[in-house]
Amino acid sequence: MSEFETVPYSDGDLALTGHLIRPTGEPRGAIAVFPTIMNVTPAVEAKARALAEAGYLAFIADFYGRTPEGPIAFEWADALRADVGIWRARLRATLDTLDGLAPDSPKAAIGFCMGGQAVLELARDGADLAIVASFHGLLDTQTPAERDAIKARILVCHGDADPLVPRDHVLEFWQEMDRAGADWHFHAYGGVKHGFTNPSPPPGNDVVAWDRSADRQSWAAMLGLLEESLEDR
Repeated sequence: MSEFETVPYSDGDLALTGHLIRPTGEPRGAIAVFPTIMNVTPAVEAKARALAEAGYLAFIADFYGRTPEGPIAFEWADALRADVGIWRARLRATLDTLDGLAPDSPKAAIGFCMGGQAVLELARDGADLAIVASFHGLLDTQTPAERDAIKARILVCHGDADPLVPRDHVLEFWQEMDRAGADWHFHAYGGVKHGFTNPSPPPGNDVVAWDRSADRQSWAAMLGLLEESLEDR
């Protein structure tokens, strides 16, 4: 397994920097990893490294072209997501770069928090991916999927006690996926809060909490669905 390489790319005139890690030997597939609202963090890097250890090339996306600190991240994120066309174009720039890095590999995308919402937007937009996996991502959208638009298999791993995703959003998401005719899996973990895959959550934040079991179970579910789906490509 390699160390992380920085990869410059762009969305229009905005310069972005991705982080690439390669497996030992020929990759089983290429995975776009969409980070949290704070962009690249040690927890996200650890997940990309785990993908490389499992035999996948992993490419961490860059949402902003710079590193946020503190509350400014929420301002940047809100501005980026205000227009769904701009939001999806930013996400597509990552997939285009990944295509150039691994043109012959089957592709998937996973994401955490804001990144989880991002991969669901890619699925709604018809991205040609084997799977997308959302870990504690928001489920609502400005532009619901149209019938038969979704090509990727979808895995959502959700903490049922996540205050950022009320149960009516869960039900609306299920209904949206059914209307779209999507192939979707939804795993909910009782009593689990937002950010459950991060073993070092920010202090003093009662919205976010790591959950050892949900972290392990969700990752195993993703690896299983990824292996199953890539066999069909």
